[in-house]
This record gives sequence, structure tokens and C-alpha cells, in this order.
Amino acid sequence: MAFLSKIVVLVSFFTAIYAAPPSVPRAKVSAASSCASWGVIDSSPYELQSNLWGASGASGSQCTNLTSSEGNTVAWSTTWEWSASGYGVKSFSNIQLNSGIGKQLSAISSMLSTWKWSQSSSHDVMADVAYDLFTSSSPTGDNEHEVMIWLANFNTGPISYTYDSAGAVALVTDIKIANHTWNLYEGTNGHNMVWSFLLAGNTTVTHFKGDVNLFFNYLTSQGYVPSSQYLKTAQGGTEATRGSANFTTSAYSLRIN
Repeated sequence: MAFLSKIVVLVSFFTAIYAAPPSVPRAKVSAASSCASWGVIDSSPYELQSNLWGASGASGSQCTNLTSSEGNTVAWSTTWEWSASGYGVKSFSNIQLNSGIGKQLSAISSMLSTWKWSQSSSHDVMADVAYDLFTSSSPTGDNEHEVMIWLANFNTGPISYTYDSAGAVALVTDIKIANHTWNLYEGTNGHNMVWSFLLAGNTTVTHFKGDVNLFFNYLTSQGYVPSSQYLKTAQGGTEATRGSANFTTSAYSLRIN
């Protein structure tokens, strides 16, 4: 009974962490920095989003800065601090690509990306660094599948249908994609399916260079996500839950072909 109770606690814990963000109007700003809850900084073909979607009632703050933008490469940083009370994600400071979106997965040949980043943080930090992509059965339909590709896991974990005493249980292990080894987790946030690729051995990659479309190719080839789905959103950023951190992206690029 104690073991079952522990599983229930873990399920509740991770469900609370990854509840889907609400659909909220965003205020675009002309400055190169924003501490607003829904601030958006234009940097075509990208936009930098502060996205404090889970910060209501929380104690803390976050400010996000666009540091450079040249061609298809952008650099940005965010500084955040959230109190240890509560285990839900407070913010998702991210860079969103707005070019090439709306294509059917079967029509995408590649999603080439480079991401160089670093982070200094407190010892009790709880956060992740990840690509976050959404698909739907139509270009503007409701989100049906979310695909997360974690480059770092700081004391947290993915959504999963299955948990044991150690946390989330992977659906598939030791998947070789983009010169790294990943474990795949399956779950739902209550609104859409969530597929999370985490690096095996809880390793961290601070310089990723590869084809993000290979992760979609794996999911469609295994029958997890239909290739008829449309790519709605393509983001990369850091989900912050607690502690404090200075997160810096020195170079980020993503091109959908």
C-alpha cells in the first residue's frame, strides 16, 4: 500500500508540473528585453517569449533578453528566481520559430538546428532545457501531440503514463538519434499527448547540432504520431520550476525544410 501511495504521489507530482499552459493574449514589446508575463520580442523569423504561464500566485520573477540576431541565428538569455513552494512549472522562456510552420509532417524533409547554451544556477534548481514542438490534425487546429527533446534535466522529470519509486518509466530506451542516445516517455498533460525524449543516463548536451525532424521520423515510423499531422509550433527554451538560474543561449538556429 505504501508503494502504491508513492506511485500516486509521483503521478500527481508530475501532472502538476506539466499542466498545459493556457491560451493567453501576448503583448509584443519593442525593446530587447522583457520582464512581462507574456512579453514577446520580435526577431524575425523568430520571436522571443517570456511566457510566465504558471507564475500566478508564485513568488519570484523572470526577465528575458534578446542579445543578438543575425540571419537565422539568434542569441538570448533569461534570469529567473522562483521560490521552492509548489512544484509546477512557473515559466517557459523560449525562442519560437515562425517560418515554415504549418507543414504536414510528411512534407518536412529536415529541421536542422544548432543550440549552444550555458546555465549557472542554485543547488536546489528544478528546471529543464528542451525543444518543445506541437502538432495537430490541421494547420490551425487544437494541439494533439507535444514532442519534447530534453537537452538537460535539472532535478525534474517528464510526463509519463507509468511511474515507479524512482520516477517516470520510459516507454523505449536506448534510441540512437542525432549522435546521442535517448529514452522516450509517453504521457498526457490532460489536453494532448506528450512524447518526451530524454538523454540516457541523465546526461546534458550544451551544444546540440542535428536534425530535429529525425525525432518526428522515429515517432511516425513507430506509429506513435501520424505523419498526416501538421507542425503548429516549434520552440526551444527552459522550463523553470524553482530555485534561481542565469540561462544563456549564445547561438540558436532552426530551419524547417
